[in-house]
Amino acid sequence: MTATGENPPPRMSGRARLYVTLGGVVVAAIVAGGILERRIHVSHLKDAAQDAAIPRVQVILPQKGPKTRTLDLPGNISAWYQAPIFAQVSGYVQMWYKDIGAKVKAGEILATIDTPGLDAQYAASKANFDVAMARYRLAQITARRWRALQGTQAVSQQEVDVQAANAEVNQAEVEAARHEVSRYAALIAFKQIVAPFDGVVTSRLADVGDYVNAGGGDVSSRGNATELFSVADVHRMRVFVSVPQDYADIISPKLEGDVSVPQYPGRVFKAKFLATAKAFSAGTRTVTTELVVDNDKRELWPDSYANVHFVAPGDPDILIVPEGALVFRAQGMQVAVVDADDRIRLRNVTVGTNLGTKVQVLAGIGPKDRIVNNPSAGLLEGQKVYLVGATPGYNDAGATASPAVDKGDDVRAMPAGDSNAGDTGVRQ
Repeated sequence: MTATGENPPPRMSGRARLYVTLGGVVVAAIVAGGILERRIHVSHLKDAAQDAAIPRVQVILPQKGPKTRTLDLPGNISAWYQAPIFAQVSGYVQMWYKDIGAKVKAGEILATIDTPGLDAQYAASKANFDVAMARYRLAQITARRWRALQGTQAVSQQEVDVQAANAEVNQAEVEAARHEVSRYAALIAFKQIVAPFDGVVTSRLADVGDYVNAGGGDVSSRGNATELFSVADVHRMRVFVSVPQDYADIISPKLEGDVSVPQYPGRVFKAKFLATAKAFSAGTRTVTTELVVDNDKRELWPDSYANVHFVAPGDPDILIVPEGALVFRAQGMQVAVVDADDRIRLRNVTVGTNLGTKVQVLAGIGPKDRIVNNPSAGLLEGQKVYLVGATPGYNDAGATASPAVDKGDDVRAMPAGDSNAGDTGVRQ
């Protein structure tokens, strides 16, 4: 006990002090480890954030233009000549002789029209002609008799001149009556509906007993007039194709096309250039081009749908890039090029003909420039980027930094069933 009568505090043993010391060291180590781990995580996060801030891009090399360009376009097949035939006289269809699909020769009778009113007018015109002729003959006789008395005291010169003039008037009436007869005779000839040329009857809208109107054809129950027949000359066919403005440069007298129709799978008909409108449609920006194809076997029919395949020469000296590699900004059309330091350089380019999925670049890039494929709109001049490979199955074809391999010159404006995966992509 102490002087104050209190007991002294117990002293810790050596083992207890060791435990306390070890506990403090452990706690300090844990705290220090936590702080260190947090700093490491923060450093990793900073590195990851800085790394994520650098865009990943996929680069491609420009390719040489195709040696040939192919173009598939829809076309419409029309007959060489096609004529709707209307009636020139009014009456009723007496009989028709040629049905649809019949082969006819020029001048062959297709139908006849019964025209009792016209027949009566024709007969009346001939009767009027006979009357005029009789009057003219009488006037001639009278004029000769008065001329015989000319210079005598029996008649005056005035009366002789009047009779001579009367004969001339009757002669004019005879000519008028003759022309009237000729007019009705021409109309009588139109009672027979004939083929205007060699061809095929493509439609027959006349039947026995139908009333037809002069110049208006068959008159339906609603009063609408339609043609009696349609005849088409199909020994050759016209093929009309609307060529886009981007491909108008292929149009020339040397242009040829392969025509295919659905009813003959695998068959190809050779067509040659015939004419072009030399003007674009304001609504479609296409020019109507006319081709001609022989049809000796009558296999092609008018108003058929056709697919026309064109092959035109290309220019391998002009570089091409996918459409997705182009960026349109305030500065104009540009491409993003990756330099040797993996930094973005935006270059203005001049584009040429649109080849469908690819575009000609006339100026602004070289054959060894690494161009960003499908660039983001947020890429900036001088920005650091990382190069990445292509996505398998999406844009892996021709999307590496190695020189592009020309896998063919088939560049279609309207691909027929296949696609170029290397040109596929959505601009971000």
